[in-house]
Amino acid sequence: MKKVTEIVAELAAPVAAENGCRLWDVEYVREAGQWYLRIYLDKDGGVDILDCEAVSRKVSDLLDEVDPIEGSYMFEVSSAGAERPLKRPSDFEQFMGSPVLVKTYKNRDGRKEFAGRLAGYEDGAVLLDVGTAEPLRFEKSEVALVRLRIEFD
Repeated sequence: MKKVTEIVAELAAPVAAENGCRLWDVEYVREAGQWYLRIYLDKDGGVDILDCEAVSRKVSDLLDEVDPIEGSYMFEVSSAGAERPLKRPSDFEQFMGSPVLVKTYKNRDGRKEFAGRLAGYEDGAVLLDVGTAEPLRFEKSEVALVRLRIEFD
């Protein structure tokens, strides 16, 4: 049986494309006792409120027809954001060389956050260029989150 996020992604991706956007991610999470279904969009030049509204209306209608979720939930559509998390191998490939922040589950050298440039991605391991001779390597099991990071000059 498919997960809710997979079903919703299949419904939302064509709708996003019809509206000039790309589906970045779908999440279905419980927060503060309430379920949230969130769709994140991406678009060259940035996603605006009109993009979110158009995709939200159409996907909401499709969700009503298909009804893949039992019970109530909050439905949100938004931009993936400038500091979006990287999850899939294709995300890492797309943003190779970009500034990122790596958060680890456990302390390493007394800290859990490491900023640098994405230097590689190998079987879930993240390589981070921090200006030293060799990039730092974080194994998949160590990494809690990798997200893009905005640098201000």
